[in-house]
Amino acid sequence: MRVTARKGRFALQPQACPSKPLERKKQMQNPHQTLRAGKLPMETLGRMLSAAPVSDPRVALGPAVGEDAALVDFGDRYLVAKTDPITFATDLIGWYMVNVNANDIAVMGGAPKWLLATLLLPEGTSEARAADIFAQTAAACAELGVSLIGGHTEITVGLDKPIAVGAMLGEVDKADAVLSAGVRPGDALILTKGIALEGASVLAREAGERLARAGVGEDTIRRAADFLFDPGIGVVRDAEILRRAVPVHAMRDPTEGGLSGALYELAAASGVGADIDADAIPVIPECRAICAALGLDPLGLIASGALLAAVAPEDAPKALAALRAEGVSAAEIGRATDRHSRAILRRPNAPDSDFPTFKRDELARFFGG
Repeated sequence: MRVTARKGRFALQPQACPSKPLERKKQMQNPHQTLRAGKLPMETLGRMLSAAPVSDPRVALGPAVGEDAALVDFGDRYLVAKTDPITFATDLIGWYMVNVNANDIAVMGGAPKWLLATLLLPEGTSEARAADIFAQTAAACAELGVSLIGGHTEITVGLDKPIAVGAMLGEVDKADAVLSAGVRPGDALILTKGIALEGASVLAREAGERLARAGVGEDTIRRAADFLFDPGIGVVRDAEILRRAVPVHAMRDPTEGGLSGALYELAAASGVGADIDADAIPVIPECRAICAALGLDPLGLIASGALLAAVAPEDAPKALAALRAEGVSAAEIGRATDRHSRAILRRPNAPDSDFPTFKRDELARFFGG
């Protein structure tokens, strides 16, 4: 899929869809490759999406590597549509589902409005457990001003834990839509809060006993577990503050793949590279301690709660000041470059290196073995 500007709007350029099995097979680089837990590799996903064109002319932005949501033309505004599952966390799964889907609406410049929720529960789940997940979902929706408008719930054979899938809808004025493809060489790259809030929180909640045995202090585990709420894994407010302060060229919610995945997805979508200052990346101390104990790298750990944004370099001081004035910590971690899809990590007193890449999220590696 390719997105092009046309009279101030976004236009999708459809590609032919292979109709024969042999042609579809050619879309697969290695049809016998076994896929592991986590996101599909970007190259694999790109090949699959190229075989699924959108014919409806009202779709201003369809499926594309690096983009967080779809845009559908509704006259004076776009409908913003997103779906995302929660598969790692088990406690507070409803809260996660609402927030991670709302984040992807917000990074497109939109306001999250409506949620369709699918909840798949293992056999033997108690009615009280199902009611608790519904209560979490309702509370998260109320906090964000989102209406739960439907969905599906069932007891599903073969599951060993709940799976929640959200389909979030929002809206945005056409002039305010933000694409991942908008990064320009020279842009300042800003990261709010720090990494990796969601990953550290999930690990503290799901692997607390293992962390304690590895020597991580009880207070560190407790604080990390609370990251879900303080400072929280939502970026709706961060995005609103930033958009009010300066023109934003692109935003990204570092979910699976962490900061590394977000950087490379922005680079791929925009055809740019990045120079990143290792010392400028705010790694949250509790996350650093948890990752050290479990042999994980914070740069590849799911990091919802942080917002990665690109703004013009002259707008960076104003953007940072606006965020900090509202109590949101933020740092400029580097600049976009004209080196297509290549990110460089710069460390003091050490040679420059490519920013590390991860075949799958560190959380998936930990739980998947």
